[in-house]
Amino acid sequence: MLMSVAFGGATPTAAADSSSVPLSTPAPQTVQQRVRLYFAGIPIMADIARCESKFRQYDADGNVLRGQVHSDVGVMQINEYYHGKEAQALGYDLYTLDGNMAFARYLYEREGTTPWLSSSHCWGESANTAPTVATAQE
Repeated sequence: MLMSVAFGGATPTAAADSSSVPLSTPAPQTVQQRVRLYFAGIPIMADIARCESKFRQYDADGNVLRGQVHSDVGVMQINEYYHGKEAQALGYDLYTLDGNMAFARYLYEREGTTPWLSSSHCWGESANTAPTVATAQE
């Protein structure tokens, strides 16, 4: 059976049940699930994606999502005018979900949430500042 799979034959299934999903097919993930997983350690970025694009990378016609400002692209609404050349030079493709999220992480690591402040009314206070550390006062 493995030989037939390796050479383009039938894909094995988990059981003889004809309704089984092939073992080699991962469960599909929504854009929202992928964004939340990718930014699990930085949840504010998932909130930003929700506000900026409603977790959409592409529009209904399959084109990369463009914002009200047409130079904003993808799930994280990266502004091509300000960041396109840098993203390209670093090897990030803003037109793909993976490239858009990866460049957003790069931006966040350098600038915090500043690139998305225009939508902060939706996702909350800026996470740009360091967390306050409580100190004991005697």
